[in-house]
Amino acid sequence: MNVTENPIKKFVIVGGGTAGWIAAATLSKSLQGSDTEIELVESDEIGIIGVGEATIPPLLAILESLNIDLAEFIKATQSTFKWGIKFEDWNRLGESYFHPFGTLGRPIDGNDFYQCWLKSRAQGDNTPLMAHSPEAVLSEHGKFFLPFEARNTPLQAAQYALHLDSGLVGKYLRTYAESLGVKRTEGMIECVQQHPDGAIKSVELKNGKQIGGDFFIDCSGFRGLLIGQTLGNGYEDWSEYLPCDRAVTLQTKGADEITPYTIAKAQKAGWTWRIPLQHRTGNGYVYCSKHISDEEATETLLNHVEGEILTEPKVIPFTTGIRDKAWDKNCLALGLAQGFLEPLESTAIHLVSKTMAFFLRMLPDNMPNQVLINEFNRRVKADYEEIRDFLVLHYCLTERDDSPFWQYCKDMPIPASLQQKIDFFNVAGGLIPGTEVLFQATSWYAVFDGMGVVPSRYNPVLDAIDYPKLKMSMDKGKQAIVNIVQKQPTHRAFIEQYCPAKDMPPG
Repeated sequence: MNVTENPIKKFVIVGGGTAGWIAAATLSKSLQGSDTEIELVESDEIGIIGVGEATIPPLLAILESLNIDLAEFIKATQSTFKWGIKFEDWNRLGESYFHPFGTLGRPIDGNDFYQCWLKSRAQGDNTPLMAHSPEAVLSEHGKFFLPFEARNTPLQAAQYALHLDSGLVGKYLRTYAESLGVKRTEGMIECVQQHPDGAIKSVELKNGKQIGGDFFIDCSGFRGLLIGQTLGNGYEDWSEYLPCDRAVTLQTKGADEITPYTIAKAQKAGWTWRIPLQHRTGNGYVYCSKHISDEEATETLLNHVEGEILTEPKVIPFTTGIRDKAWDKNCLALGLAQGFLEPLESTAIHLVSKTMAFFLRMLPDNMPNQVLINEFNRRVKADYEEIRDFLVLHYCLTERDDSPFWQYCKDMPIPASLQQKIDFFNVAGGLIPGTEVLFQATSWYAVFDGMGVVPSRYNPVLDAIDYPKLKMSMDKGKQAIVNIVQKQPTHRAFIEQYCPAKDMPPG
């Protein structure tokens, strides 16, 4: 049968927030011009989680695919720019390191730059690895760059992401999606009806209204109203590897200095974040309840924030892991309904958008094919496992033993897939190639280096290279980064000139 003979005529999205409206925006743009209906059901009685959100570079591709003007988006969502993440106190107290986007250096005579750096290090060169990262140097100096001035310079390939207000992002995408025909229905869902085969038939609101559809997208948050409560999908718990299970969050007034990076500072039972927006700052403490009470975690956060406090602290419990099936029958789970990975590397929005992009590549007809569903679920789980392993890397390499939490992290079991990556890196100074992986070599090198892990050797092929020539090339590259960074405007100056946030009404 031709797939167009039995198309999906109506999508129903249950839940709004960032995940729900990303789904609505993506579907409405992709299906523009078709007869497909898209209806989103959400209740103003249910709040959204998130007081400020950090992202990673793929967000920019999402906005571009939706034909959203970046400057207008930044103005509407109080966004600032982000070159990466500064990690404080993760390996030892008093130490810090930077995880940048982009790449490190450039190949020298066809040889991988990291191998060249290892060779130079073995020769006694103590130049930090991050001296060869444009993003790290830009962050150190609090600078952003003018793209047209970056051509044919070390900044040409620099990558950035955004800090943004997730609530404002939801509002922005709602306006966008509604302009393309998405229907929003306000109401609390009372119950869910199913077909005899278990597939979802409709949802019923408290006011008695029934909303039917062919395919349902569950964006109902941790409760997983459709994927969990209705279809009975279990949840694979990864707390053994990522023991933090709660977060306390609050907002503070914006600081005079807007850092172009996220700060993740290790604490005795987890870590705190600082995400600077244009008019305020998002703050939070992700922690393990086995090692600290909610009250003590809240007090720790209050003692670490800067500026006037704008909101009451809010405690959010969570369980790290993933649903057994992200797609089951005629239901796709997104966002917190699909799974949760702590926001250490700002991957939440990416997982939503990548799930939607992959779903559209496999867009089913009105009779979902189990072959497609199985492959989809395998790929989604692989994405989660890749990110899980990368997050665990930040913890398991620590040398800290000053609290029970860090003692556990230092000695905890780790996934076999991560152990394989660590063993390979220690011997080869590189990574095992993966398919469509999110975190490329620079990310792994940054964390390994920041946590004090250096491979046992460099590739002996580099012994054929004249070392003085190699050293000269590396020094010139490092200086070229410094020279061009010094010419760039400060982060705040760039924002004020090109994309200042629109005035927001009180509250």
